[in-house]
Amino acid sequence: MNFARFEHLLERTMGLNAASIGASAIERAVSARLRACKLDDADEYWEQVQRSSEELQQLVETVVVPETWFFRDPQAFRAMIRIAIEEWLPANASGVLRLLSVPCSTGEEPYTMAMALIDAGLSTDRFRIDAIDISGQALAMARRGIYGGNSFRGQDLAFRERHFGRVEQGCRIDESVRRPIRFIQGNLLGADFLGGGETYDIVFCRNLLIYFDVDTQNRAIAVLKRLLAPQGMLFVGHSEASLMLDHGLASAKIPMAFAFRRGASPNQPKAKPAAARIAFQPVAPVAKKAPHRLGPAFVSKRDAPPPELGPDLGELRRIADSGQLAEAARGCENHMRVRGASPDALLLLGLISDAGGNELAAAGYYRKALYLEPDQTEALGHLALLLKKQGNISGAKVLNDRLHRLSARGTG
Repeated sequence: MNFARFEHLLERTMGLNAASIGASAIERAVSARLRACKLDDADEYWEQVQRSSEELQQLVETVVVPETWFFRDPQAFRAMIRIAIEEWLPANASGVLRLLSVPCSTGEEPYTMAMALIDAGLSTDRFRIDAIDISGQALAMARRGIYGGNSFRGQDLAFRERHFGRVEQGCRIDESVRRPIRFIQGNLLGADFLGGGETYDIVFCRNLLIYFDVDTQNRAIAVLKRLLAPQGMLFVGHSEASLMLDHGLASAKIPMAFAFRRGASPNQPKAKPAAARIAFQPVAPVAKKAPHRLGPAFVSKRDAPPPELGPDLGELRRIADSGQLAEAARGCENHMRVRGASPDALLLLGLISDAGGNELAAAGYYRKALYLEPDQTEALGHLALLLKKQGNISGAKVLNDRLHRLSARGTG
């Protein structure tokens, strides 16, 4: 069965790069829709999904499985409060603070934004949150506002007692938290996405860009910049931070918040040097944590891998180190097709691309590896070297500072 055409269709529709979640995830989604439509032939389903926007949306829904929870990465919400209370409020005796959450998934992020602002003393008539996602099913769950235990993680859950009521199905968000939020179905890459000229004081777009190829990242960041007010703040995921510096955004220098403002000039890369083979040597090792779970924007659950996997990653690295880069790259892609994306496979693809002179692809793979495993020192080190080589000194410094903190933690 030819699944490549479905991968290209989803990339055109929602910007999804199949390598970021593993081709097997898309194969499972297509197979599930074949069963749902009672079809045996992929060609028939291809014709159906081409002519039916409703079926295309169903395919998107099957691929999108969110992974999110309340107050995920709390430093970002603390920074949001500081900006709202200490900067925006004194400068705006009247008016409404405008916030955007995209993609908002099943609602945990925008509800967290509202709870944090309410707890900080901001009246709900002083702020409005637009929460946007491509998935109608995710938005239906968000509007329902009832959550189970998986949405409540961490040690500090006092907010649950303040802002939720107990119901038979779990915990229901209070109406006071719902009131300032507007849930909207939309596609960040759509030609008409929020085209009314409105801008936002605070934008959350976290852990979405890593699922895009470089061209799609550029398109998405251009949209986010268009939506950001002149003094606005953009929050991204930790593995996307250095990417912002390449697009005329400056770090707000708030530790662990990954917040950016307008104001910096885009980095002008130096002339590209001749491609050189890069030795596959790890950066000074630091004790590893368990890899992060894949999420939250476009995530699929993985089945257990079948026994026949082809060469393992150790062998593929040896193949790459011998100079057989194309063969090693094909082996990595097959490895991820069978097992799904993993930090080590993405790192190896980054090294192969780097050694072959494809710096844009290499940077993308390094960032995806760091999303899955933020403390992967080898990916951090190689991405820092690559950014420095391209002339992005500030981006390289961000990553090197993280490496130094990890080294100090590992030897402390």
